[in-house]
Amino acid sequence: MLPARGEETLGRGGRPRPGAARPDTHQLLRPAGTAEGADPEPEMPRPPGEVGQRPPPAHGLTRNRKFLPMMAGLGSLPDSLLLEVLSLLPLRDRLRGARVCRRWRRLVQDKALWRHVDLTPYKISSRILWHLVRQHLHSSLRMLKVRGALCSMRKHEFLSPALLQALGKRCPNLHHLCLAEADLRLLPYDCIPSSLKTMELSQCEIPAVWFQGSAPSETPRVLPQLQHFIIHNVPAFSNQHLLNISSHTSLRTLRLSGTYRLTDAGIQRAAPHLEDLDCLVLRQCAITDAAVHYIGHHMKRLRSLEISNTCSLTDAGLACLAALKCLETLCLEFCCKLSPDAIVAVCQTLPKLRNLRLDGTDLEDQAICKIQAGLPNCSF
Repeated sequence: MLPARGEETLGRGGRPRPGAARPDTHQLLRPAGTAEGADPEPEMPRPPGEVGQRPPPAHGLTRNRKFLPMMAGLGSLPDSLLLEVLSLLPLRDRLRGARVCRRWRRLVQDKALWRHVDLTPYKISSRILWHLVRQHLHSSLRMLKVRGALCSMRKHEFLSPALLQALGKRCPNLHHLCLAEADLRLLPYDCIPSSLKTMELSQCEIPAVWFQGSAPSETPRVLPQLQHFIIHNVPAFSNQHLLNISSHTSLRTLRLSGTYRLTDAGIQRAAPHLEDLDCLVLRQCAITDAAVHYIGHHMKRLRSLEISNTCSLTDAGLACLAALKCLETLCLEFCCKLSPDAIVAVCQTLPKLRNLRLDGTDLEDQAICKIQAGLPNCSF
């Protein structure tokens, strides 16, 4: 008995037999909340005549005449419009569209649809990633977002050095990589694609030697083009990590959120390497007035600064920001020890300041009005 379409015929050792049918790509992608092997969520019934619903049985040419205008309308659309429609679909539905006809299959494989790929809604395994890298991800890829299984009950490794090296080789124009809930402790830093300009890590586990690279000092840097670095709730990120990433790259944006291991000593050591920084975000970090002093002394080109969710910033540390003459946006959310007079005094020394955010500072309405009167050119 021949296997049904999409089923694999396994031989010895669990390997597929030659010529056995392989599942389609959309069958490999499962929603993040669906367990492996579980039945897919049933679709809601649709009224007769709706797109995607099988028409009711009819005799003669009545059925064909009824649905002919709809099919003719889709078929008459040019490729450019169909590409726009396919670009609005989720990735799994887009891959399903490749089964409609040869024309749709050709359009689904168009490079324009594979510039920005978001895989975070799906459960991803190493097998799925290898399939996507070999079949769909090419030189047109610009941004890739992937979510691991670090926070799930069944933890599995979906990234490997060989896979990341293949990704960097097949996708030389990959500029933005976002990894969420991934265990990266067994991955060497050298295998990260060198074409990255933006790197985001969210709720990941990283090794202590990351961002340093194991190559000799005379070899090129691991990420020579990296400009934007974003960390969100990565518990292992420490002062040494910040020093490594700042001394080996030319960062323009640095966003650190929930990095409780980062202290004033880490800011002090990394600040001399961050003189070209445009945007700095320090949210829920264990820093005090000393760190703000190093920021004001070294990062004079900052245009946007956020220091929020810290109870250690006082008026004395805020005064150090007067040296940032290029600052346009200042965010001091949930900093409870700042006085209205100190805020006005510092902001009046910043000639380019246009945006000021003070949410969660527990200031009274009278104090807010005083700040607004002292800073007529700022928006709150």
